[in-house]
Amino acid sequence: MADASSNHVPVLFSFSVFSRPSSVPLGSGYEVLVQKFLSIYGSQIDVHRKFLIQVLSEEWGQYVDLPKGFAIAEKCKLRLVPLQSDIPTLGNLSPATTIFFCCDMQERFRPAIKYFGDIISVGQRLLQGARILGIPVIVSEQYPKGLGSTVQEMDLTGAKMVFPKTKFSMVLPEVEAVLAETPGARSIVLFGVETHVCIQQTALDLIGKGFEVHIVADATSSRSMMDRMFALERLARTGIIITTSESVLLQLVADKEHPKFKEIQNIIKASAPESGLLSKV
Repeated sequence: MADASSNHVPVLFSFSVFSRPSSVPLGSGYEVLVQKFLSIYGSQIDVHRKFLIQVLSEEWGQYVDLPKGFAIAEKCKLRLVPLQSDIPTLGNLSPATTIFFCCDMQERFRPAIKYFGDIISVGQRLLQGARILGIPVIVSEQYPKGLGSTVQEMDLTGAKMVFPKTKFSMVLPEVEAVLAETPGARSIVLFGVETHVCIQQTALDLIGKGFEVHIVADATSSRSMMDRMFALERLARTGIIITTSESVLLQLVADKEHPKFKEIQNIIKASAPESGLLSKV
């Protein structure tokens, strides 16, 4: 029964011999259930496996390891079942289910990061597109006291969150709180520096939490092109989508008749810089 005060539904999540009570918002669908399940058991299972929902069967057996004082009023009607076969990641994007992550595009990195001017230019296009389409943007700054703020060329107006960090991954508790406040979020578009450090660790943390990750290759770089190349190859093998800024923006509008198409078209009218990044993807 739903709790009228919190508008949440109690749920019992079970895996192997462990069962844990939790809750999800009333009306939650499959993706919310999977993400909640992975948040509880993600360290114990292969988080890259896909799941389907199975309707109640008498063959499920009995619950074990129930939390103290937790009673079962009726058998669960649904369960999540991991699929053995891999399902290709389709990578569909829509504004309603997408969040942009801009990682550490800071002033002190300017002389060290290869083709930094190019990725700033492309990153700014992505920020413009996010504002036009109403997509939340989360921006990190690595130790800004020593490395400076985000470069002035990138307009952070309207960003949902700009936060300092010392951890390489952007997936910190405050970011997880923002993601939790956006239950429909499914896809993360990630760009910035460095590809083999903060981008890679952020991407792996995100897929570990059930998100689909798109890394924008023409807005992502490192000090070393070898580090960048092998990081992108490794991430692609995990099912992360390596894409480009124009592909992302046009996929988000999807139709020439989209009310914001003209504005997005103006952003990409001039092609993104064909820098030395091209031959190092």
